[in-house]
Order: sequence, then structure tokens, then C-alpha cells
Amino acid sequence: MTEQLKRATISDVAEHAGVSRAAVSKVLRNAYGVSPAMRTKVEDSMALLNYRPLASARGMRGSSYTLGVFLVDLSNTFFSVLVEGVRDVAEELGYQVLIGQARQGLDAQQKLIEAMVDRRMDGLLLIAPFGPNEELEKLGRTIPVVVLGRHGPAMHFDTVASDDIAGSALIVDHLVALGHQRISMLANTQPSSEPGMPQTVRLEGYDIAMRKHGLDEWIDHVPGRWGYESGLEAGRSLAKRPSGKRPTALHGGADVAALGAFTSLFDSGIDIPKDISLVGYDNVPAASLPPIGLTTVDQSGVQMGRQAAELLLSRIEGRQESQHILVPPRLIIRKTTCPPASADASSTDPSRRSFPVE
Repeated sequence: MTEQLKRATISDVAEHAGVSRAAVSKVLRNAYGVSPAMRTKVEDSMALLNYRPLASARGMRGSSYTLGVFLVDLSNTFFSVLVEGVRDVAEELGYQVLIGQARQGLDAQQKLIEAMVDRRMDGLLLIAPFGPNEELEKLGRTIPVVVLGRHGPAMHFDTVASDDIAGSALIVDHLVALGHQRISMLANTQPSSEPGMPQTVRLEGYDIAMRKHGLDEWIDHVPGRWGYESGLEAGRSLAKRPSGKRPTALHGGADVAALGAFTSLFDSGIDIPKDISLVGYDNVPAASLPPIGLTTVDQSGVQMGRQAAELLLSRIEGRQESQHILVPPRLIIRKTTCPPASADASSTDPSRRSFPVE
């Protein structure tokens, strides 16, 4: 039996012709500014490689050379970091990125996604969408889809996410090495979490890490949402607890919520980190500001965005098998964590701090 040849992609044509993928994209869409020599070189490579755009992606749907990016929460600045990576790759290949923001709720989300499909975008990149996997699978059967922030598996769409189990473990391990036991986590409990959502996996990682250290009795989920206002409210609720019942450290879930908690704890006269150590997740730009210096988990947002865009473009070119990428997280230690006031010398030995310090 003759082995089936691999279908040539736009990347193959670019490599063969010795040009960028953006140049190939311009030739394909007959864009302004392509020299006759460049066009000839690219078209010759297409002919030699037997390259042809997938009919379902280019001919039947037509090509708008636009990618739709869906998100819900514009206040979370980590999403803008993801979009930066998406835009970098898209612009290299001559695509435009159109961003749509929906209000909270499944109905609003569904209406916006349907509007993007109706406008004949070539593919959709969804940032932490809500709802059951079945709806995403249904969408992925009609248009190329990549989901950012949500974990696989899936059959008809790709995913790119931080390894949230490992990220929460980095936080708990760091705090335990400093001598903390009463470690709480700000949980994103609204809306209800679907399997694979970052709030579900990150919380699971916290529970696993706490149990690994024998700290089952101190597992404490502080309910709320991963937003600044909810972070403020979580900080107020912790400040109202009697000092003996208050955690000595808090896994903030996400930077945007951790920064809210930072503000309300500070306003309540609680010292960060002497009274409560605080760790975020995302490494948004504000986390590194000197007055804050938030210890956090970096999940390489720009790189995640780039990888998601590359997956989406390869789907547009015809790839059908699903791919699921987990990005290794990295702990960034700054000023908001230190040993608890009650820790003994053995538990705060600096030699136990085996993490990179920024």
C-alpha cells in the first residue's frame, strides 16, 4: 500500500521558497506590494509542492483573513498579554485580529461567538470561555477553534493552557518552605466551574499540594471570583477573621484578585507579608511595580498567545487532529512572601528556598 503523502502547508511553501510565511500569505490573497519576482518564486514553490489551500477553509467559506478573539473579562490584564502574542503571529502572516468582549453569562457569550461566525472569520480563538465542552466541540466542527486557558482533552478544537496543577504546587511548596501551614486559596466559584477550566484545575492543584505536605486540616477555599472587586471582598473577609483563625498565607488564584486582596488587607491594617504572605498567578505587568512586588506564577502569556495563534493558523490550513499544549509555569519571588511570624528557625532556613528570585 502506498504511504499517503503529507499535505503541504503554508510553512512548507515559505521554507521552500526561502521567504516568510507573511510573503506567502500576501501572494495567496493577491495583496498589494508583492513584487513579480516574489510572486513567481512563491507560485513555483506551490506548484512543486502541490500546495493548495484547503477547500473547506478557503474556497467554501471564503477567506476574510481575520481571526476572532473572544474574551469575557477586559479588567484582567493578563488577557491583554495573551492577545499580544496572538496579534504578533497573526500580523506576521497578514491576518487581522478582531477582539470581541461579551458580558457575563452563557447567553451573551453564545451570541457574540455566533456573531463572529456570521462575519465569516477564518478562525476563532476563545480565551477561557464558559460552558460545557459539548458546545465547544459543536463549534469546532464548523470553524477552526483554539481555546486558551482551558485544559483538554477535546476532539474538534485545540487548547493552550498553563500547567495549573504544577503552578499551584509551586506556590504551596514555596510557602511551606518558608514555614507556613495555614495557607488559604481564593477560589473562583462563580459561575460554576466546568472540568478543565483554569479555576477548577488550579484549585485542584492547591488541594493536592496541601495534602502532599500533610496540611489537609488547613485546606481553606475562600469563595469569590477572580476579579479585582472580588479580591477586595475576599481580603475584607479574611481581615474580619480573628487573628488566630486567619491564614498566614494566601494563594490569590490570579493576579487581578490577589491585587484586590492586597489592597483591602492593607486598608485593614494587615501587613503584607509579615501578617499574611500573598502569591498571585499570571505575572501581569502591575505585579512587578516596586510598591507592590507581588510574588506570582509566570505562565509566559505572550508565548501562550503565540502558540495558540500558530495552532489556529495550522487548523485553517487544514490540520484536523487536535493538539493540547501545557505551558510550564515559573515562580517569581518578590516582596509579598516571607516566613510567618511564628515560624521557628529550622523552618525558615534560607537554604530551603530553592526557587529563582527575580
